[in-house]
Amino acid sequence: MRIFESIINHKINNITAEELLKYAEQFHISVTPQQAKKIAAYLKGKNINIFNDRERTQLIKEIAKTAGPETAREVNKLFLELIKK
Repeated sequence: MRIFESIINHKINNITAEELLKYAEQFHISVTPQQAKKIAAYLKGKNINIFNDRERTQLIKEIAKTAGPETAREVNKLFLELIKK
C-alpha cells in the first residue's frame, strides 16, 4: 500500500493547475482556473503527505486562505476520495 500512497502524494505535490481542474471536474468540485493556479503553486515542491491527517489539515487551511473555505472543503473531499482504502 505504501507504493500507492507514494504515487498519490507525488502526483499531489507536482500537480499542475490544468490537472487540478481536470480532477475537480471529474469529482464535481468547483474550482476556478485562478484558484487552481494558486493551489498548484502552493503545492509545488511542498512534499505533503495527504495520508497524514495533520499535514492534510494544514494544507486545507492554506488552501482556504488562497481559494476560500468552500473551495478548501471541496478540495478536502477530493483528497478524501483519493485516500480511501
